[in-house]
Amino acid sequence: MNGPIPFPEFDPIALAIGPIVIRWYALAFISGLLAGWSYILWLLRRPPVTMTGQQVGDFFSWAIVGVIVGGRLGFVSFYQAGYFLENPLQIFAVWNGGMSFHGGLIGVVVAVYLYARRYNINVLSLADLVAAAAPIGLFLGRLANFINGELYGRATDVPWAFVFPTGGEIGRHPSQLYEAGLEGLLLFVILIGLARLTAARLRPGLIAGVFLVGYGLARMFVELFRQPDTYVGDGGFLTWGITLGQVLSAPIAIAGLGFIVYALTHERLAITSRQTPAKP
Repeated sequence: MNGPIPFPEFDPIALAIGPIVIRWYALAFISGLLAGWSYILWLLRRPPVTMTGQQVGDFFSWAIVGVIVGGRLGFVSFYQAGYFLENPLQIFAVWNGGMSFHGGLIGVVVAVYLYARRYNINVLSLADLVAAAAPIGLFLGRLANFINGELYGRATDVPWAFVFPTGGEIGRHPSQLYEAGLEGLLLFVILIGLARLTAARLRPGLIAGVFLVGYGLARMFVELFRQPDTYVGDGGFLTWGITLGQVLSAPIAIAGLGFIVYALTHERLAITSRQTPAKP
């Protein structure tokens, strides 16, 4: 094949039912939540059964708020603080786009902590369940980014380069697919192996720690191929050519190491015969 691959002409609308229109990213968000919910219930079919099926469903309403509020405030704070200080009403204009994964992660962490404290659930055990399911949403979200032709990669001449609609007439890395493969598929396989084939769930915080390390390292690596946001730093780059995505992801990986050390140096959960599988 000569030259970069022309970008497929995807329909921006994923699903239309009468007057109801669902775009790809919204479909990915909804599908990710439903799949994550079902996956957590599946994990809870085996001990340790740290929460009921009803509690899982209730928690997801908290998680949705955490993702949306945290994701939006993260974008406002990390990427375009100056603009939003001058135009504060635009903070609420989420229909114009602008969500940050790192902000969404903070929002979910807050939701996990508050929900676990409110209903007397082990905070780290709940964090493990959420972390185990998170790569599902990441995978679907990055596929939606690719379909939308957004968050594309840097210019390249590799054979699998794409010409994105808003990326000029040059070939670019499909960095969204790199992220879907690493942050989504590969991380999911690693975490499902830990959750089902080892006693990792008996050490609260271990799966969450592996997720944070895996995501942080994967994101920092893919940032080497992803086109930086031009409204940050000098053409998207900060000091020494690093990107804001790398700066925000490094503490996530470091925090993950802390979770892993804590989990491996503290007593395991005890399994009792009274524990029964969670039901939807």
